[in-house]
Amino acid sequence: MARKTKYDSYDDHYKATAVALGELPKTKATDVAKILDIHPVMLYRWKKELTDGIIMAKKDKGTLEAEQKSELKRLRKLEKEHEVLVIKHDLLKKSIQFCSDRKKKSSSS
Repeated sequence: MARKTKYDSYDDHYKATAVALGELPKTKATDVAKILDIHPVMLYRWKKELTDGIIMAKKDKGTLEAEQKSELKRLRKLEKEHEVLVIKHDLLKKSIQFCSDRKKKSSSS
């Protein structure tokens, strides 16, 4: 078997993401390695490098840009408005049903 002459190189973000995927509950590292088309030993090596600090995982949680923050705020507002509208719609449907049921009862007598 011929030796591979060109090796793939992966950036730190890719490696950290691969390790994080391997650490998800009910996920096997070998399955993640197979999906990412890498050898499982490489994934284990990346995990060790991550814990040793060789691979720097970026902890960008909570650092959103102003545009993203405003978009999330807008989305939350729209979701609340939608929820209110769904409740109002259900109430209207029930009142229409109630009124139509009353008409049927009163007209049959």
